[in-house]
Amino acid sequence: MIQVMSSTVRWAASQLVVSTLLMIAAVEIAFSQGIPSGELRSGFDTMGPETQGMQRDDTRNPAMLWVLEGSRHWTTDPGNGKPACSGCHGDASQSMKGVAIRYPVHDPSTGKPVDLAGRIQQCQSIRQDAAANPRESRPLLALSAYVALQSRSMRIDPSADERLAPARESGRQLFTTRVGQLNLSCAQCHDDNRGKRLGGSLIPQGHSNGYPLYRLEWQGVGSLQRRIRNCLTGVRAEPYTYGDSALIDLEIYLRERAVGLMMEAPAVRP
Repeated sequence: MIQVMSSTVRWAASQLVVSTLLMIAAVEIAFSQGIPSGELRSGFDTMGPETQGMQRDDTRNPAMLWVLEGSRHWTTDPGNGKPACSGCHGDASQSMKGVAIRYPVHDPSTGKPVDLAGRIQQCQSIRQDAAANPRESRPLLALSAYVALQSRSMRIDPSADERLAPARESGRQLFTTRVGQLNLSCAQCHDDNRGKRLGGSLIPQGHSNGYPLYRLEWQGVGSLQRRIRNCLTGVRAEPYTYGDSALIDLEIYLRERAVGLMMEAPAVRP
């Protein structure tokens, strides 16, 4: 009799474990759906009025110093007889309008996706026959910020090129996969716990519509890749090197995730 009851208890316990695991899986699947379009909020919306004021006023936005530098780079030739950016593209306010809202794009010459900073590097090395500015260098950030500014206030509208589909899916998987010693995913913070507080700070939805941007924590302008690397370090995971395909894939997915938000680059964030 005791043995029968013991077997029944073990069976009931095993069923409870299975049910619990299924419930957890269902919750994780529900969370993995991301943020409904009607609930999308820019990081700008979660900032205090003083920081918002810095972004609204170009005379107070520190990132505009990088933009000014980028405008000089745009019209300065490399000194080897090759043209400046403006020599090929003309007035950036016309030729670059709408460019930043759709990058990254598929690059036919390499068969791989390329982000805006990578495209600028390509132009420098191939079109201008010059040394490309390194990732996260001030000249590259300045040019990226200047080009991105031309799309400010336009709605994010990523490239619909089907050749980006594998990279977009890779980015989604990277965003939802737990990593690091803390065993956390991007989605757990920016989807599941958006609007809550971590260490006194509000958790934003983590959109890419402000990059490159001036971050008060950095006291300078930085790229989206720098921010992703910071997050990876924060969960005690090994960060990808700048320009890594994984970072490009994440950029593609984040652009898709931010569809409909306005381009704010160069934005200001805490």
